[in-house]
Amino acid sequence: MSRALAILKDVFGYHAFRGRQGEIIDHVADGGDCLVLMPTGGGKSLCYQIPALLRQRAGQGTGIVVSPLIALMQDQVAALSEAGVRAAVLNSTLSGAEASAVERDLLAGRLEILYVAPERLI
Repeated sequence: MSRALAILKDVFGYHAFRGRQGEIIDHVADGGDCLVLMPTGGGKSLCYQIPALLRQRAGQGTGIVVSPLIALMQDQVAALSEAGVRAAVLNSTLSGAEASAVERDLLAGRLEILYVAPERLI
């Protein structure tokens, strides 16, 4: 939990988890599956962003977030990038050249988190 708290503080600027976030993050970071239902603004994104960062920084690869919500992907990638996280999107808003650049970054291990639309995942 101390590594997760360090990421929470250093990357996201928060000093403590809310509700069951810490428990969820530990479970997911350890490879567990989880269905999380929280209200808007409840902190769901941290429940997958922090485990992705923990696993990537431990050499376990890039975190892949599958989402059909293009605007949400772009907002989250912008916020993560501003916080120093190497994040990108792969969806229909990208040109062929942009998509190829993201794919190259992914294959080269330069991304910590990749948000991908379901149709791009296939």
